Amino acid sequence: MSYTLDKMMTAIKTLKANVECAYHSDDGWGASTEEDFNKIEWKTGEDSGGSVISTTTCPYSEITWTAIKAEMDKL
Repeated sequence: MSYTLDKMMTAIKTLKANVECAYHSDDGWGASTEEDFNKIEWKTGEDSGGSVISTTTCPYSEITWTAIKAEMDKL
């Protein structure tokens, strides 16, 4: 199964439309393992200077590796 970055982001947006996150991949591939999923940077806010505050711990209970993988498999 091919998990591209576009597929991964589409799956995330399907699970939660307004989520903001980033995944850095030099090869253009999305998260293909739970270990990769745990590297996604989830925006949790902004500091007083307007810089993004992020975490690699997903703050959304509906977005899990299992849920993302299932959505990517549908695409």
